[in-house]
Amino acid sequence: MTASRPGPLRAPAATRSNALHAGAWWLWALGLATAASRTTNPLLLLLLVAVSGYVVAARRTDAPWARSYSVFLKLALLVLGIRVVFTVVLGSPVPGTHVLFTLPQVPLPDWFQGIQLGGKVTAEGLLASVYQALKLAALLICVGAANALANPARLLKSLPGALYEAGVAVVVAMTFAPNLVADVTRLRAARRLRGRPDTGVKALLQVGLPVLEGALERSVALAAAMDARGYGRQADVPAAVRRTTAALTLAGLLGVCAGTYGLLAAAGGVYGLPLLLIGVALAMGGLWLGGRRAVRTRYRPDHWGPRSWLVAGSGIAVAALMIRFSSTEALALNPSTLPLAAPQLPLWPAAAILVGLLPAFAAPAPTLPTKEPAQ
Repeated sequence: MTASRPGPLRAPAATRSNALHAGAWWLWALGLATAASRTTNPLLLLLLVAVSGYVVAARRTDAPWARSYSVFLKLALLVLGIRVVFTVVLGSPVPGTHVLFTLPQVPLPDWFQGIQLGGKVTAEGLLASVYQALKLAALLICVGAANALANPARLLKSLPGALYEAGVAVVVAMTFAPNLVADVTRLRAARRLRGRPDTGVKALLQVGLPVLEGALERSVALAAAMDARGYGRQADVPAAVRRTTAALTLAGLLGVCAGTYGLLAAAGGVYGLPLLLIGVALAMGGLWLGGRRAVRTRYRPDHWGPRSWLVAGSGIAVAALMIRFSSTEALALNPSTLPLAAPQLPLWPAAAILVGLLPAFAAPAPTLPTKEPAQ
């Protein structure tokens, strides 16, 4: 028996026919990640994390890949802690006058110039390090949100034929971590039921061997299934088509990289968008030609419906607005650490980030199992 999760705005229950396109979730998450790359304001970064977390809590399913969001949260906290520790131990390039404490300094040879071990730890340097670490943590959490919401198998079905083989490798890599987390959780629960400890180094070592055995068995089964389905077989195409495909794809990817760098860099906003559009057009032409080599069909292909446009558009809108605000409200998006100043929450950038909450109401609601009443 299933029941739809209630929400402030009732969305239809997710079924096979109206399920959201997996690519829409990735476009939404990449839009949030782009917005996070444009600011070091901790209040805005925490707001981005809260938006992604709310959407994941409202729209993720009980599938194995949906449980990986907590792993990305822990990884983000680990990155934050490592960056702070490195700043304390190795020092910060940001000068400061507010000394928090002083560590014993280890003298280093001349060829270690620019690196120090120990010494003064200033509030300015530590705060700048925390801001940069928060940005990286927010990027990881946004990617984790996409990994928790998008079905990897359905994402693979939507890839162009030219990217099918590369897509299979990426999807296998993406599903490895969630399955690994599920195996560890299952084995730890089994140890608790048997009255054995599930924490500590010894328990970790005893759980690690069954996890690796399960991963090896899945790899063998996956290889057999891929071979049975004709993975790697290609149609014969003329040499001129292959060379044209390679040239278009390479030029398109270079244009996309240069255009993306231009959009993310403060000084490349003028040429970034034209290069990105030209690169996307060339890459799409190369992918279309390369798809002629793929000898496969799609069973029940996913459709890009109005709700997919709303979800993807909300992420793109957040990214576009933050890129716009990065030039008009640069001081608010990047608070000063020298001199020290408390970060302020800018109203319009915060409102732009809240647009990313749209998928929590527009996407079809997943169905969750309900408990049967006790007899």
